[in-house]
Amino acid sequence: MENKTALITGASRGIGRAIALNLAKEGYNIAINYNGNAEKAAAVKEECEAFGVRAMICQCNVADNAAVKEMVDQVVTEFGTIDVLVNNAGITDDALILRMKEEAFDRVIDTNLKGCFNCTQYVSKVMLKKKKGKIINMASVVGIGGNAGQANYAASKAGVIALTKTTAKEFASRNITANAIAPGFIESDMSGALSEKVQEEILSQIPLKRYGTPQDVADLTVFLAGDKSSYMTGQVFSIDGGMSI
Repeated sequence: MENKTALITGASRGIGRAIALNLAKEGYNIAINYNGNAEKAAAVKEECEAFGVRAMICQCNVADNAAVKEMVDQVVTEFGTIDVLVNNAGITDDALILRMKEEAFDRVIDTNLKGCFNCTQYVSKVMLKKKKGKIINMASVVGIGGNAGQANYAASKAGVIALTKTTAKEFASRNITANAIAPGFIESDMSGALSEKVQEEILSQIPLKRYGTPQDVADLTVFLAGDKSSYMTGQVFSIDGGMSI
């Protein structure tokens, strides 16, 4: 049986890297999208190939519709199809509403929401031909409850949730599912740089009293990419240690 193929955006580090490695471990061929760091993307490619699967790297700004079309065409040329799309690419540019520059608002919306739309639009065409596919979008608890200082990010992730539900409704009859994951505070370079006081304040809001890990998110992604989640679509799965209870 031929390996399935997964395209993961923003896969050179963090959550995206963890998802790429875990899907590779499950036997998926991996298309690793990145925008800026070719060296890290190449390292993830080698790590994926160590599991005995094929991998490729694709430089592309997901906010660029034409570039996304070209990327999807390249992946299909290389692997023949795309079975799983993980829309993980995302950025932040925080400021209070009164101080936020228009460019900062637009840039975050373009990458996080428009990028998700662009990839979904072109990959879904591939999936429609075989009447099967899995689309997994990375949202955020901030897209559900908002967060002061993150109007652009919160709006983009709320949009991702609405886009996920609409995608699920439009493609359900073709056996294509779409679900969203809404992570809370996940261990990262940014969280590690926070002061001890700030970290204590954050942890006080989390019933499980720890940050999530990229592995936590990757485990859920692998489940949603597989056959055991075949009756789930249009759902938002919070993975936040109970913070949103």
